[in-house]
Order: sequence, then C-alpha cells, then structure tokens
Amino acid sequence: MSPVVGPNTRLLILGSLPGEVSLKARQYYAHPRNAFWPLVSGLIRRDLVPLPYPERLEALKESGVGLWDVVASAWRPGSLDGAIRDAEAADLHRLIDGLPRLQAVAFNGGTAARIGRRSLERPAGPVLIDLPSSSPAYTLSFAEKARRWAVLRPWLEGGAAS
Repeated sequence: MSPVVGPNTRLLILGSLPGEVSLKARQYYAHPRNAFWPLVSGLIRRDLVPLPYPERLEALKESGVGLWDVVASAWRPGSLDGAIRDAEAADLHRLIDGLPRLQAVAFNGGTAARIGRRSLERPAGPVLIDLPSSSPAYTLSFAEKARRWAVLRPWLEGGAAS
C-alpha cells in the first residue's frame, strides 16, 4: 500500500506489513481488533474509529502523522510478522527525504523496529521510537499500549520535541 503522508508530516508511524484483513480491505489497520486507530485517536484527541477510512487518513495528515510500512513486499502465510519470508525493505530514505518537517519515526512493533532501524539509523536522521505493536497478537493490555504510545504526544502537539 502507498504511504500516507502530507507536507506537514512531523511523525511517521511505520508498521511491518499489512495483514490479510488490511490487504483485502486496502486499508491500513483494518482488522477490527487492531488497536491502532483507538491508540492514535487518544494521541491526537480526535475519535477516528467511527470515521470513514478516507477521513481517518485526512485527520492523520492534518495532525502531522504519516503511515507506511518497512516491508515493501514479502511472502507470508497468514498475518503474523513471524511468518514474513523473503522481505524486501521499503525505500524509507526516499520517503523521509521528501518530508522536510519530519522529526520522528515510530515503529509499530518489534518487527517494524528491527527492519526499520537497520535502514534508518544515522546521526542526522529523525528520532527513532520503538512502540509495542497495536496488533491483537501482542497481548499487552490496551491501557499499557496507550501509556507507551503516549511518548509520541510531543510530536503531535504542533512542534518539535526537545
């Protein structure tokens, strides 16, 4: 799927690879038990869950949030990250180089962090942040996920984190 970014993207959230439900729907985080949309709703202080998908994406962009994945293509039976084989990394540098206001990149889950950090760690790059996965397969409670995702708030409140 294509990146969801705008000229004011300050925070880029990178997943690993969309699961079967998301690929079929052609929507990021389409699985109804994935906590992504409720987590981000809390961060931007706007309930995205009831909105039609295109409006969710627009609300993200208005809030300075972008979405994409660290894997461009792979073979994977099912939706679990542990089953990803023959992964081809997404061209993250090309995307990031086109986002002049980008300050931070957050990885949604361990697989995204492992692959993304390999590609992006450089001294002058954006701040890199590892998050617990929003996937229902990652059994951390929603409250704990929300607490850990709150680290993103400074990049969503209109400016740079110091």
